[in-house]
Amino acid sequence: MINNQFILNKFGFLGDDFLNEMHANAIITEIKSKTEVIREGQKNKYVPFLIKGSIKVFTLNDGRELIYYYIRPNDSCLMTFSSIFTDYTSRVYAVAEEESEVILIPVSVIHSWLIRFPEINKVFYHEYDKRFSDVMNMVNDAVFHRLDKRVLNYIRQQISATGNSPLKITHREIANNLGTSREVISRVLKKIENEGEILQTKEGIKILVNENVRPV
Repeated sequence: MINNQFILNKFGFLGDDFLNEMHANAIITEIKSKTEVIREGQKNKYVPFLIKGSIKVFTLNDGRELIYYYIRPNDSCLMTFSSIFTDYTSRVYAVAEEESEVILIPVSVIHSWLIRFPEINKVFYHEYDKRFSDVMNMVNDAVFHRLDKRVLNYIRQQISATGNSPLKITHREIANNLGTSREVISRVLKKIENEGEILQTKEGIKILVNENVRPV
């Protein structure tokens, strides 16, 4: 069933004609947690808009993940959108981090809308701005911050995004997401736990201090 409130909030500024087109062409689908949405080299047939959940967009290098960004509710996938102007081939992997619901729009329809409803470009310009900030933050984090700071920032971001505290996540998942090994992450987590910044239990990882401080 189409989420009318989501569509109205995101696309209402485009008018009734567009909203009617959206209802006629939108495909609603649910994606289970840890399900691969698309992989590098696969042809993109749809442009997604996330209603709920979280999708990780990343690349692989020698089996290690390098995260580009996360798609959050109300977001689209910029890399998918950009591919429709070339050969429709995905240059990234995308995996649902949790149970997710998306609206899928066929790429042929998006091409038509860009001509018939040029104001829709505002949606994608906004996505470009957000994704550029995400990538710059990732570069800043990787270049200027020690690994322990990156791990803390990552845990805070995941708690903020999922609303789950303690955060249920394995050391291997953190390692994959930060491009390092599980053994290294285990040592770092033990270090910052001994410093009193986190608590690790069977329920997950909890930030103990400065929980309201945003990552820098």
